[in-house]
Amino acid sequence: MKMKKKLTVVLLAVLLFLVAFIPFLTDSRATLNLMTHIFLWAIFAMSYDILLGYTGIVSFGHALFFGSGAYIVGLLLKYVGASWTNTILGILASLIFGLLVALLLGSLSLRIRDAYFAMITLAFAELFLVAALKLRWITGGEDGFSFRVPELLSNRVVFYYLSLGALILTTFLLYRFTCSPAGRVLQAIRENEQRAEALGYDVFRYKLLSTAVAGVTASLAGSLFGLQMRFVSASVLSLEKTIDALLMTIIGGSGTLYGAIIGSALVNLVQDWFTGLARVYPLFERWPLLFGFVYIIIVLFFPGGLVRAFSGMTETILFKWQARRNPADNYTPGKQDDAVRVCLKRR
Repeated sequence: MKMKKKLTVVLLAVLLFLVAFIPFLTDSRATLNLMTHIFLWAIFAMSYDILLGYTGIVSFGHALFFGSGAYIVGLLLKYVGASWTNTILGILASLIFGLLVALLLGSLSLRIRDAYFAMITLAFAELFLVAALKLRWITGGEDGFSFRVPELLSNRVVFYYLSLGALILTTFLLYRFTCSPAGRVLQAIRENEQRAEALGYDVFRYKLLSTAVAGVTASLAGSLFGLQMRFVSASVLSLEKTIDALLMTIIGGSGTLYGAIIGSALVNLVQDWFTGLARVYPLFERWPLLFGFVYIIIVLFFPGGLVRAFSGMTETILFKWQARRNPADNYTPGKQDDAVRVCLKRR
């Protein structure tokens, strides 16, 4: 286990170094924009992972928080002014708004379960979508609106590192949250809600906490996404955005946080690759259909997600390496676990 943790830390350190070094290797606007896109979508996917992977809640309206964050920052900068003060106030306002909406939405819908909760969240998201479409004199309706940002944020390298820093900070805070006693309770609720309630935990309160954390994180992702695009339309509130976050979480591995990052990278890179091929080969003009086959293959062959599959392969390799290094201490997990169970049963 210690060897596995050391290997994980080394891989993360190497990956972080490579990602941080990309702006020195290329000045391509497309590459930097794609990587920034991956960072922001990873934050959004991690927010969804808090609901699905750690609490066992399926939401079809998570784009509500993502879109509201983009709209709040965009409207403030458009109508008040493109200054650093307004940018910071817009991000803070989006976080507060996400928290309040999450508490309201959770208070009204968390007492019901499964598909009913998912449909209520979808209904709330659709209400915000309709409002964005109808208030054309403010939001621009389907056409959306563009806005200016502070001059420093217009520099793609600066915004690249800002997004990377936001991803690192968010990952650290969410990791600490999931490893805290509250995070352990959320995982217990995911595994068996009735047993967690029988143990004396206030399940509703912990679910509300999970919804609030996920809502604030998604609002942060949305506000930064709006700053990157410098354009906001009603599409940020669509069901498609929620489905994208759901697929990223499942593909990477729900309940891992790192899986959301891997899923975001894979989905965005494959989409960009297929889109580029479509310009050359007419076959790839239907790339969403081909992308669907990619999803199916990953779900069939890696049901636990790519991170869990890689983790299992790593454990197998480490066990074999230790067995060759110390033949006398050969360890077979299945047999040893069975022996422990027999001993406990006899006692």
